[in-house]
Amino acid sequence: MAGCSLKNMAVQQATELFSSCPPRQFSLQDQPDNQPFLFEPRQPAQAAVLLVHGFTATPWEMRSLGTALAEAGYLSMGICLPGHGTTSADLVNCRYEDWLQEVCRGYLELADRHRQVYGVGMSTGALLLLALAERKPITGLALLSPFLRLRHRMAPLVGVLRFFKRYQHREVPDNLAAHYYKERPLNGIYQIYRLIRNIRSGLQRISTPTLIFSAKGDETVDAASAHDLFRQLGSRQKRFHQFGPEISHVLATRENPRWQETLDQTLMFFRELDREREGETEDGQKVS
Repeated sequence: MAGCSLKNMAVQQATELFSSCPPRQFSLQDQPDNQPFLFEPRQPAQAAVLLVHGFTATPWEMRSLGTALAEAGYLSMGICLPGHGTTSADLVNCRYEDWLQEVCRGYLELADRHRQVYGVGMSTGALLLLALAERKPITGLALLSPFLRLRHRMAPLVGVLRFFKRYQHREVPDNLAAHYYKERPLNGIYQIYRLIRNIRSGLQRISTPTLIFSAKGDETVDAASAHDLFRQLGSRQKRFHQFGPEISHVLATRENPRWQETLDQTLMFFRELDREREGETEDGQKVS
């Protein structure tokens, strides 16, 4: 009986934290920078990059990196995940399979025109790219703040809480409010848990060259779980780049004080892979 009481108390505390707040009154779709983008370099590109934003974000989150990658010679495409970029109400009934389908669509569009397709993903976007890598031959990945665990102590209860409350409210800084939802649908958080279960079982089968960025100051996800992900990843060609406690979760935007370092390390990694593939034939064989 005592165990049941403690469980009920935990659920009660969690429902207070995850409030049933109404959707915001305006749509993020009203902001042009929140739209999907396609940036082409000055010269015809041999390689393309698919950029995938995180949960409750918009393509704006990846726009600065997309612009810089295009300036460096890569065709850059930023997609908008289903349920994002409008109002949080549109995200309530989305499943992670819907998000993954859009990621696959973007990949196929790029792969139809380019031999080499890279992926850059932020947080949940990074997890979706791992799911893609298990299914498609993507050239390389740069994963920003990937994770296998969330930090919030009540997050493990979200599978139950989603039936009682629809949203978790959070504070978004004024300068970012036009690009992120203030409400996180609990079903969306549950979908992230489902996605984690899906990729965790297949990490050892992923051989895609991968660069992982993580920050000790991450307040959203368990940064230590990025190490777990790195160790379990089957790729022989993988690197881990960790920032200190002064850096927080979102690494893709210029709000990150180490944004330039993130870009430089990503470009260095992709260019190394480019050089490795310069001597390959269409079927991936090395030219002697």
